[in-house]
Amino acid sequence: MNCTIEKMKKEHWESVAKIYKEGILTNKATFQNSIPSWTEWDNSHIKECRLVAILDNEILGWTALSKVSSRCVYSGVAEVSIYISEKYRGQGIGEKLLNQLIIESEKHDFWTLQSGIIEENVASINLHKKCGFRILGTREKVAKMSNGIWHNVILMERRSTTVGLE
Repeated sequence: MNCTIEKMKKEHWESVAKIYKEGILTNKATFQNSIPSWTEWDNSHIKECRLVAILDNEILGWTALSKVSSRCVYSGVAEVSIYISEKYRGQGIGEKLLNQLIIESEKHDFWTLQSGIIEENVASINLHKKCGFRILGTREKVAKMSNGIWHNVILMERRSTTVGLE
């Protein structure tokens, strides 16, 4: 699909939140069960590494990074969030977004990107593999959905080939 990847702006939030809600409703994209406010979301995600896929002024998907720790030794490690609108899934948008996020993350000195993906979310696991992530292991029954069902989480990471090598 011939979409463009752009920096996420506050004015994109309504569309971003709608796509996030679609992910929540799948019961396999996140353990989150409600959409945070813009302020909450904004404060918990790295401002330099937020992207949206756009076609004809419509947001098709988004991706962002969040810090994994406040400790300085983990300053180059971040967690990936990526969500694609349900009507645009399977069209290569996730791959475009995630590959661009990798580029942006390296510009901002991130050497490791990680993801914790609900085991049933095979499409996301495959997307991450396609973009150079590897499976580290499985956290068994690590979190319970609001419906009471426990889920395993697949831990994945991608180590930069250009940042943090010394």
